[in-house]
Amino acid sequence: MQDDLELIKRLQQGDSQVLSSIYDRYSGAIYGVIFRICKNEEQAQDLLQETFLKIWKKADQYNPEKGKFFTWAYRIAKNLTLNSLRNPIKLIQNEDLSVYKDEGTKEPEFDLLELNGSLKQLDPHHQKALELVYFNGLTHREAHEEMDVPLGTFKSYIKQALKKLRETYQKQLIILWVIIDLIK
Repeated sequence: MQDDLELIKRLQQGDSQVLSSIYDRYSGAIYGVIFRICKNEEQAQDLLQETFLKIWKKADQYNPEKGKFFTWAYRIAKNLTLNSLRNPIKLIQNEDLSVYKDEGTKEPEFDLLELNGSLKQLDPHHQKALELVYFNGLTHREAHEEMDVPLGTFKSYIKQALKKLRETYQKQLIILWVIIDLIK
């Protein structure tokens, strides 16, 4: 542990040589976290590099009194990964954009009416919380400021809303099973 603190202090002082040591210690575990979330090896490798770049740039923000270095690095990796999944911006063209169209691939269609109906059954503050996070792509911190409520309250709104949505969908599935069973 003392070795880690010494490495981190050197990192915070801008010692670029120590970054490779920190990378060697933590990259395997951080990569595992990223890969479990995005489930894409190439994307996980890119996000791992972005994570360590951000660790390098923001090293001065780490405070050992607030928690372990791995926890801090883990949160950076997790947030970068979730943000990349929410907002996939492709800066490099890696697809063939030739004149031939591939008619075989089709985007899955979502039942937006059913989703919208389930969302309409939620309380207005739950609807707004889900809209800000899942449809507008805001982080919890940005969204709680937008709604002008404490962060903990906002997070409980999200948790309650998701729980209610799950219950609504389960009820709809049960009704569907009953109807199918009656048709038989």
